[in-house]
Amino acid sequence: MGLSTYYSGSQEHIFTGSVSSLAWFMSNQETSFVTIGQRILASPLRVRFHYGHPDIFDRIFHITRGGLSKASKNINLSEDIFSGFNSTLRGGNIIHREYMQVGKGRDVGLNQISLFEAKVANGNGEQTLSRDVYRLGRRFDFYRMLSFYFTTVGFYFSSMVTVLTVYIFLYGRLYLVMSGLEKAILDDPSIQQNKSLESALASQSVFQLGLLLVLPMVMETGLEKGFRTALGDFIIMQLQLASVFFTFQLGTKAHYYGRTILHGGSKYRATGRGFVVFHAKFADNYRRYSRSHFVKGLELMILLIVYQVYGHSYRSSNVYLFVTFSIWFLVVSWLFAPFVFNPSGFEWQKTVDDWTDWKKWLGNRGGIGLPQDRSWESWWDGEQEHLKNTDIRGRVLEIILALRFLIYQYGIVYHLDIAHRSKSLLVYALSWLVMATVLFVLKLVSMGRRRFRTDFQLMFRILKGLLFLGFVSVMTVLFVVCGLTISDVFAGILGFMPTGWAFLLIGQACKPLLRKVRIWDSVKELARAYDYVMGIVIFVPIAVLSWFPFMSEFQTRLLFNQAFSRGLQISRILAGKKDASVSSNGPFRLIMFPVIITFSESDFTTFFRKMSKDIIHLASFETKLSLY
Repeated sequence: MGLSTYYSGSQEHIFTGSVSSLAWFMSNQETSFVTIGQRILASPLRVRFHYGHPDIFDRIFHITRGGLSKASKNINLSEDIFSGFNSTLRGGNIIHREYMQVGKGRDVGLNQISLFEAKVANGNGEQTLSRDVYRLGRRFDFYRMLSFYFTTVGFYFSSMVTVLTVYIFLYGRLYLVMSGLEKAILDDPSIQQNKSLESALASQSVFQLGLLLVLPMVMETGLEKGFRTALGDFIIMQLQLASVFFTFQLGTKAHYYGRTILHGGSKYRATGRGFVVFHAKFADNYRRYSRSHFVKGLELMILLIVYQVYGHSYRSSNVYLFVTFSIWFLVVSWLFAPFVFNPSGFEWQKTVDDWTDWKKWLGNRGGIGLPQDRSWESWWDGEQEHLKNTDIRGRVLEIILALRFLIYQYGIVYHLDIAHRSKSLLVYALSWLVMATVLFVLKLVSMGRRRFRTDFQLMFRILKGLLFLGFVSVMTVLFVVCGLTISDVFAGILGFMPTGWAFLLIGQACKPLLRKVRIWDSVKELARAYDYVMGIVIFVPIAVLSWFPFMSEFQTRLLFNQAFSRGLQISRILAGKKDASVSSNGPFRLIMFPVIITFSESDFTTFFRKMSKDIIHLASFETKLSLY
């Protein structure tokens, strides 16, 4: 080790890969980074830092230059890499040696993994704004600066740009469809002669599925285990929905990195670091992924539906499938990945219990002093925490970004049958009158619920009955006199729902002002209604799949395929139930919640001979071995 070498890193062995498919994905991802990745970062790129991995420090150098602790828990959220920044800024060299290997366990549950990715994304957002990164960028030569950028904050910035590109593409298509420009372009005779070029340009979307991102992992596995094994592992990973998992993590990185860039205020997120493989309730998943994945997934889904209904470009060919398949795949991954990778996520009884728990949580109106997992109001207030410490620039940007949801209403109302192809501004003005009427009715119902409550239930029911009769009367007149159609009703829902969400986002950004004018409670009730609708939209497909018994078996096989490949029989644990009696010579059972691995006494020795290494490592993760 030279005099100017302040770090010496070593590779790792991830020993938790056999726990589940998610653990295997993370193990392969981490293996590619801590071997071939850090090897290249150290030499020839010379941009390797400390990432919380097993590195040997030059103790005297660091303790005489302020130590490793940092002053700010927000800016220095990823405190480990800042020590590498400091060493490099002081002319130090960081090397990577592979004659020593250190064992390490990674997170094995989706919620743990997502919390870790969120923390790292927040940390990279703070790094982007820090002076350390600025100083390194100014002092590096051009090529080393590019290497530094693309191996640190550039990866997360590229992830955010990838997601933003999807938004820009779909909103651009929405504008072309709603304005009529797409139809005018397609009617041009010169465009009709370019069908072959159109197909060629669209087919390249097949190669934009992110397959090159897994190339380092395939190469590393090929070097260590052979390329036949690497190719087989890659195919098995795809069959176990690895693409769904990594697409979901793309949304995690983009959301938390972008939020930190806009508002700052990152915080440490404890992942638990334990052996956590259990069923997460629907309410838990909704709280964790609602704003980061579900809202964005539903927005993209509405864009795709509007494009499908009103677009004309690719309807007569298969090119439309190539153009939109990857975006539909993104939507499905963001909406349902937490439930696909949730143990016992499609078991009917647990699905029923999850729905009951979610309705109870959503209906709890106490907000002060209650934890977020017991009250919707507490959780909703916590989701706006990033707006409490932001400046006026952050609030203005939030309002500007929320204005995109008004495009739906402006474009769709002119395509309604009731508009009779009119392009007058009066049509748009009448649509705002309808929106104001709907919000007024919701406000009236909310006030009636609070005012009458239990003492005047009869009055509240009379009020709801009158409102229902008024609604039926108005809809009858619109259908008979004005020419309203069923398709107009569904199109109106597509147009007005995003407008209400825009009001909600703008209201959150203007919270101090709305509190003064005493309409904040109405915004809160509107938010509760939207969360209820979003929860139903996401929950219905889960309930339908849970109705089929084979889905639970298939999901268990998908998540715990490693155990099946070793000849073990896996069965689900029934909550709160155990066998009433087991003979002294009965079977042995290894309990790894939520599964029981059962095997005969004669296979016990063979099992431990195959699993001894994994059992020794998993013991540190509080794995419970029970002999009945």
